Amino acid sequence: MVKRILRIDMTNLKAEFEDLPEEYNTLGGRGLTSTIVAKEVPPTCNPLGIHNKLVFAPGIVTGTTAPTSGRISVGGKSPLTGGIKEANAGTNFAQRLARMRIAAIIVEGKVQGNDYYLVKITNDNVEFIKTDIWVGKGLYNTYKELFKEFGDKKISICGVGIAAELRGAMAGVSFNDPEGLPSRYAGRGGLGAVMASKGLKFIVIDETGAPGVEIADQEVFEAGITKVRDALLAHDVTKKGGALNLYGTSVLVNIINEAQGLPQNNFSSGQDKRAEKISGEAKAEAIKKNGGVRPHFCSPGCIIQCSEVWTKPGGKDPVGVLEYESVWALGANCGIYDLNIIAELNRACNDLGLDTIETGDTIAVAMEGGVIKFGDGKGALGLIEEIRKKTPLGRILANGTQFTGKAFGVTRIPVVKGQGLPAYDPRAIKGIGVTFATTPMGADHTAGYAIAPEIMGVGGKVDPRDPKKAEISRNLQLATAALDATGYCLFIAFAILDIPEGLQGVVESLNGVLGTSLTVDDVPLIGKQIIDIEREFNKAAGFTSAHDRLPEFFKDEQLPPSNEVFNVSDDELDSVF
Repeated sequence: MVKRILRIDMTNLKAEFEDLPEEYNTLGGRGLTSTIVAKEVPPTCNPLGIHNKLVFAPGIVTGTTAPTSGRISVGGKSPLTGGIKEANAGTNFAQRLARMRIAAIIVEGKVQGNDYYLVKITNDNVEFIKTDIWVGKGLYNTYKELFKEFGDKKISICGVGIAAELRGAMAGVSFNDPEGLPSRYAGRGGLGAVMASKGLKFIVIDETGAPGVEIADQEVFEAGITKVRDALLAHDVTKKGGALNLYGTSVLVNIINEAQGLPQNNFSSGQDKRAEKISGEAKAEAIKKNGGVRPHFCSPGCIIQCSEVWTKPGGKDPVGVLEYESVWALGANCGIYDLNIIAELNRACNDLGLDTIETGDTIAVAMEGGVIKFGDGKGALGLIEEIRKKTPLGRILANGTQFTGKAFGVTRIPVVKGQGLPAYDPRAIKGIGVTFATTPMGADHTAGYAIAPEIMGVGGKVDPRDPKKAEISRNLQLATAALDATGYCLFIAFAILDIPEGLQGVVESLNGVLGTSLTVDDVPLIGKQIIDIEREFNKAAGFTSAHDRLPEFFKDEQLPPSNEVFNVSDDELDSVF
């Protein structure tokens, strides 16, 4: 069986398997989603209209025995940025899809009327099932019911929540975690709203009878994944007992706070001594005390295991993972320094289908606008509940940081291309600011993680305050785009940046699957091809160099306690691409 594309026509409620076109044979993940979107979606279309499409694509090695490779890319035109978008998640949904030899799902058209559908996909059949009984319901209970309905052990679920029903521009696409919780998100860019706009509420896949991923050269593949595994198990950040394994991504809270770059109270300060209360170290202790799980994997085969299951005392009401970005966004950025409250906010986001980064930025801007006070955890939960109740205020909030900031007359609105900034203040850490400004994706730390060299000393050590960061950001963006196509988790970058054999192993594993003869030198070229496609789409959608800028307050307002401003010149930003 050759790789296939599954094209789902929501207008006519029909689905068809197509052989993967030869031109797509070596593409996966972000490389495939962005290529299909650029080819099939008009750049000037309404993101929530009939002409947009939503594309799901597992990575090239996803579904194999390659370590830490359970990633899926979701692509489309973003209702938040107005440009091309790829959002990424780690989930067994991706692995099952790949083993079914489905290289991509393309969702197109739009249901006529107000009904929502669940699409069930098996190895050789697609079924459309009306799912209006789950409209307006939270995803935690709904996923539990879906697993009971379709089979606990053999299925994976993708879905959208109440925020997407509102067509909220910060609605994400939810995937189940290993416990069946709706906690693994392709969150950024409002792609959940695109999915709901099609009339599609859930996708359920059952891989029974799947042939598995075809590997062209097993010997080359095995040699490659051995090198990747050895690198991951040797590096201090990724090894067992390493930083990510012990404390999860929230290990960064204390590190970034010490660097004076952890945004507090809607980017008005870069440091607060209370941040220690929500650190990865504090969280690990609380998980141990409450009976949660840590370390933990987001999908089978991950050997970094930076995930976890946060619970209330006694193991009650499991949330899933509390990522660094979520803890910061719903915590320090809102002046909230209580992990229990942050966990409740995170659970509410998961239940409603919200991107936690955009939600935290939105709440902080609402606090700035006087809707509630900074530090008001109960009030923050109340704001999220407005979305659940679909009130006018909830509809404003569901459309994200920029929309909310304008609604309440706020001038400090931390967005690029309409998307809220992640957990690093670009005044204190300039390279990540260059990435925020220039990536086609809107403010996105994962697009070129300059934190690695600037703060962690991975891949070399550079001064975070040095404004000459175009080259570093560019190189990282190219490498990341290529990595996002492979299906490997971005976190393997820590090891392969420092251990050359690890990067060689990644390339060999790709050659083993594809039967190609790629070299390490091809990696940035692959990344450039992907980013060129994305930038061309954005240009056709109306983007100019003026969109590759940070908000002016980053240049005008000093960041306490460093009193830094973002002093990277426009010429430097324009030289990235």
